[in-house]
Amino acid sequence: MVTTTPLMQRLGLGALNILALLVAAYAVLAYALLPPGAEVAPEMQAVYRAQPVLIYGHVFAAALALALGPFQFSTRLRRARPQLHRWIGRTYLGVGVLLGGVFGLLLSRYAFGGPVSQIGFALLAIAWLYSGLRGWLAIRGGDVATHRQWMLRNQALTLAAVSLRLYVGVAVAAQWPFEPAYVAIAWLCWVPNLLLAEWWLRRPAGRAWVSTMRR
Repeated sequence: MVTTTPLMQRLGLGALNILALLVAAYAVLAYALLPPGAEVAPEMQAVYRAQPVLIYGHVFAAALALALGPFQFSTRLRRARPQLHRWIGRTYLGVGVLLGGVFGLLLSRYAFGGPVSQIGFALLAIAWLYSGLRGWLAIRGGDVATHRQWMLRNQALTLAAVSLRLYVGVAVAAQWPFEPAYVAIAWLCWVPNLLLAEWWLRRPAGRAWVSTMRR
């Protein structure tokens, strides 16, 4: 049985937040300063050059979601500045997740690796949009606990951008064949994240975290 202490949870959350902010900053700088596809594998560059609108739309919207997500889980911010928390949430969902998810879904048909990776990225975009919609509907209905659950799932999917880059880095460093590795990463970057979020929500700490939430 795996046990975690509050300190371990805070350290783990802090590390995830730092990684999210670093990946967001990297994406904005790389795609703002370099031509489309300059930072990806040669096998993928043709799609990046052919679909700049989808690429830029997805990258910058997803980077915004990555940058704003950590602040939405700040208890201090939510209690001290509830109105700011709401406006950050609206921007996160209405710009980051909505635009990032729609552009990502459109882009998934061009994903490197063929149908298996295309389906993986398409389902990621659909799950990201769906969880964001459920979170928004819950808070509109005043159901804070359900809102919190869906937004944790949504944030787990947002962090697929971090997972993907970590897995790609490992695959490149290990010199694994790129195409089969990328096909696997199309699923590994988000399915374990979502399963981990579900596992935590069903633990006593997760249930307590949800049940104590207030507007």
